[in-house]
Amino acid sequence: MDSSTSTTLFTIFLLYIFRQKGVVDAATFTLVNKCSQTVWPAILGHPAMDTTGFELPKGGSRAFQSPTGWSGRFWGRTGCTFAGSGRGSCATGDCGSGQVECNGAGSTAATLAEFTIGSGSMDFYDVSLVDGYNLPVMVDVSGGSGQCQSTGCVEDLNKLCPAELRTDDGGACRSACDAYGKPEYCCRGEFGSPSTCKPSAYSQMFKNACPKSYSYAYDDATSTFTCTAADYLITFCPTHPSQKSSNGTGNDSGPEDGSGVGSGSGSMPEAMLADGSWLANLAIGGSSRTRSLGATLRIVAAVVHLPSTVVLLV
Repeated sequence: MDSSTSTTLFTIFLLYIFRQKGVVDAATFTLVNKCSQTVWPAILGHPAMDTTGFELPKGGSRAFQSPTGWSGRFWGRTGCTFAGSGRGSCATGDCGSGQVECNGAGSTAATLAEFTIGSGSMDFYDVSLVDGYNLPVMVDVSGGSGQCQSTGCVEDLNKLCPAELRTDDGGACRSACDAYGKPEYCCRGEFGSPSTCKPSAYSQMFKNACPKSYSYAYDDATSTFTCTAADYLITFCPTHPSQKSSNGTGNDSGPEDGSGVGSGSGSMPEAMLADGSWLANLAIGGSSRTRSLGATLRIVAAVVHLPSTVVLLV
């Protein structure tokens, strides 16, 4: 073995050790397509990754190393048509950029996998239906320490979607906020706090079908999960919900049907989520979530040891 190979292997070994000890604050995201069709994953986050959109054929997978302190979201686009020049659009989850790369543009009526990778502390992650739904999505955890529970929405909500929320082609289900724009659905204005913004009949429909997913802006306590120094598997169209905690213990951390969150849920302690407001402020780019920083980040920095200089999308 030559010296350059030895040096490379030693570097990889050190990175592995540091990662396990939380010294290297990055994560590997692996995206897998188990749908019966091609999916075009999209990425919106900061700092920027190598790509913001790409084609993922049926049965395909692709892995990314996140930058340190990354905050962002992944979602799947379907029914896309792109010309040889790369110009085109998608039937669902379209980010409006007119090309495969989203280039910082977001989307509504799409199932979101959202992450904030901790800088020296916990990662926060969730699967959100706040901006609508288009595909089943599951997030599973590899390695890491803490409660590290799988989460997601594996039901086909397009079959349950009320006619007034259904997109024209029936390929996605809009949120009530996106469809109507009313403050009570969007948690804005006089409804911009946990005490005034409550679940609607529409968000409750999402919650009943996918109890561990975000259904409205202040749905923190049963929908946000934490882990430290982990890697994440994001599956589009999973065949069944993951029942096993991926924290290396092999023990289930929730009910066997995967339909709720027990005492080992991986969500933040109830005392920290009592008013549901601070994590809503950490939301990444959601059209119906408040994103004020200031005092919120100082509280988070003090309680969960995240730096108050974390950059979030606004």
